[in-house]
Amino acid sequence: MAKESMKAREVKRAKLVAKYAAKRKKLKSEGKYDELQALPKNASPVRLHNRCSLTGRPKGYMRQFGLSRIQFREMASQGLIPGVKKASW
Repeated sequence: MAKESMKAREVKRAKLVAKYAAKRKKLKSEGKYDELQALPKNASPVRLHNRCSLTGRPKGYMRQFGLSRIQFREMASQGLIPGVKKASW
């Protein structure tokens, strides 16, 4: 489980990215790179990191489900993810 501070930091970054998205797009299209650099560092979408929505685990993230591989396996085994079942052949 990730520390609560790490989860909170990612949420804060996501809010900043959303807040400055329009301004960033406008400045980029106009070619005003000096003003673009004046924006906060965390307003850049590159600084976002995908994390599991339940545990906050940063590695083994499955983008389609928003979960880490561990949580995905547990939930799929319990039948909590619709349309997913364990393969057997």
